[in-house]
Amino acid sequence: MEFSFLQVSIAIMALAAVAQTSLALPDTNGESNSVKDFLAGHNAARASVGVPPLRWNATVAAYAEAYAAQRSTDCALEHSGGPYGENIAEGYGDLSAADSVKMWAGEKPNYDYASNSCVGGECLHYTQVVWRNTVSIGCARAACQNGWMFVTCNYYPPGNYEGERPY
Repeated sequence: MEFSFLQVSIAIMALAAVAQTSLALPDTNGESNSVKDFLAGHNAARASVGVPPLRWNATVAAYAEAYAAQRSTDCALEHSGGPYGENIAEGYGDLSAADSVKMWAGEKPNYDYASNSCVGGECLHYTQVVWRNTVSIGCARAACQNGWMFVTCNYYPPGNYEGERPY
């Protein structure tokens, strides 16, 4: 079976993107940036407002991994526009799973429950983290060609519906 130059080039580019993606894998040997690290930060924030914990969703994680691999070429802070809720982050060097979730959850002081609105800054990453109807997540990290790290977490079902409270 012969392969064209285009087919071989596409295969090499796909392998390079996968090789650059730091996938969130089960924590079996104490490694950081694992499923456990993504879930721990989310579930701590959720517990603080009485919302049930999230679980890992392999289908949603596959979506996150594919999008992180796509973003590894430019590290653009752009949402995927996909079917899930989504938080994204980028940072120079090794932006960890824990640091990403801490950054999103750190918007809590900007959320005013009484008015159900953001005050004094961004809070929509936080409200997605604690959205009561979300039951599962999938997340991934990718080392970008520019030396930065791209992190994405996707949420099923999504949250942040206008006029609805997160919890």
